[in-house]
Amino acid sequence: NLCYTTLLQPGFNKEKLGLTDDQITRTPANNTFVKASVRKGILPEILESLLGARKRAKADLKVETDPFKRSVLDGRQLALKISANSVYGFTGAQVGKLPCLEISGSVTAYGRTMIEQTKQEVEQRYTAENGYENDAVVIYGDTDSVMVNFGVKSLERSMELGREAAEFVSAKFVKPIKLEFEKVYYPYLLINKKRYAGLYFTRPDKYDKMDCKGIETVRRDNSPLVANMMNSCLQKLLIERNPEGAVEHAKQVIADLLCNRIDISQLVITKELAKTDYAAKQAHVELAAKMKKRDAGSAPKLGDRVPYVIINAAKNTPAYMKAEDPIYVLENCVPIDANYYLENQLSKPLLRIFEPILGDKAESILLRGDHTRTRAVVTSKVGALAAFTKKRDACLGCKALLPVGYEGQAVCQHCKQNEAALYQNELSAQRSLEDRFCRLWTQCQRCQGSLHEEVICTSRDCPIFYMRTKIRMELDTQEKRVGRFGVPSW
Repeated sequence: NLCYTTLLQPGFNKEKLGLTDDQITRTPANNTFVKASVRKGILPEILESLLGARKRAKADLKVETDPFKRSVLDGRQLALKISANSVYGFTGAQVGKLPCLEISGSVTAYGRTMIEQTKQEVEQRYTAENGYENDAVVIYGDTDSVMVNFGVKSLERSMELGREAAEFVSAKFVKPIKLEFEKVYYPYLLINKKRYAGLYFTRPDKYDKMDCKGIETVRRDNSPLVANMMNSCLQKLLIERNPEGAVEHAKQVIADLLCNRIDISQLVITKELAKTDYAAKQAHVELAAKMKKRDAGSAPKLGDRVPYVIINAAKNTPAYMKAEDPIYVLENCVPIDANYYLENQLSKPLLRIFEPILGDKAESILLRGDHTRTRAVVTSKVGALAAFTKKRDACLGCKALLPVGYEGQAVCQHCKQNEAALYQNELSAQRSLEDRFCRLWTQCQRCQGSLHEEVICTSRDCPIFYMRTKIRMELDTQEKRVGRFGVPSW
């Protein structure tokens, strides 16, 4: 019954207020509140209403079969959960509208006490001596949840013991506090506090989803490459039960990154330009200033999200100086700093999920070895040396520089006999690029709601935008290669 309206200030007089000891609750944080029999608090009433509504939404979600209605119900129960979590959460915000540290401190102290009590009760009751299969072990507890390993081999038995334990421990608590069985994780990968993943079961026949908490799968300040790779590795570990396949997939992604085979849309990092006067220099702020010098009209403004990639630069160059606009990188073939993405984006998330499996050898297996020894270097069109270089055409067959008198032609005199086959190969490559561009263009048309209008979308948060830009540039280059053959005489 913790509320502003039930809090008793230090030094209160019980006799003067007409209270007895059984009408007062002293919390583990040493704060005092009156019980609901004296006065029901406003916050508990709000909380009971929200929790009741969430319970009804979750019950409807279990029996609903329509995908759209399921998504609506899932969104509703999540919204109610956030609202319920905020009821006592905002009392601890000292810069908020209604701060009350006595309430927030009591809530966290009660939570810690109940988690410890739950652990003690479960581990004392569910033992082999009491007739159960194994000794139960509480492996994790945080905020409002306790995870128990009962040591049984079937999901049905785990769920049965979970429901039984919830009822048993709830009987030890003061009403309306009640533990509920929520789910079974199998398999379960516990990395550290607030970081875990597992297959989420609410019924024994099929898992509901792959649940990830605290793992880099949704954060927008990481590149999409991190989220995609983590999701793929977790699917191989948890769903396919194939740790060797997960290791090989991680190695292949690292090899593709070092060999410049990863699409630039997977390397884009976005951050909001909230202000320009940070204490330390930030990559997105420095890039916004650089883009403003190039073209003030198209430069990001305050409140915009700034997409950027990290490009190659001299050794020991700080990261904020290596941030560059992805479109500028594509147009000028600026090389990406693969080491930055490997060391600052991929390595830590990878080691977190593989160290429990591979142990101390995880770093040497994943981040060193044959897959890291081959690298591709891209030649930039901008830079100090670019102004002094002169480009010459090469033969499309043997790749040798064309001699004097053959400038602008497709092949040299040695490859003239294979000109028809080379022309066919170049046309095939052009048709392949045209097909890919048309597919991306159609996807963008569907996104904007019309298949008959030109695509005007320039969303820098969309990976399709960068793919479309890259394919268009590759198509322009390929058309020039085909044009070098001239008009066919046949």
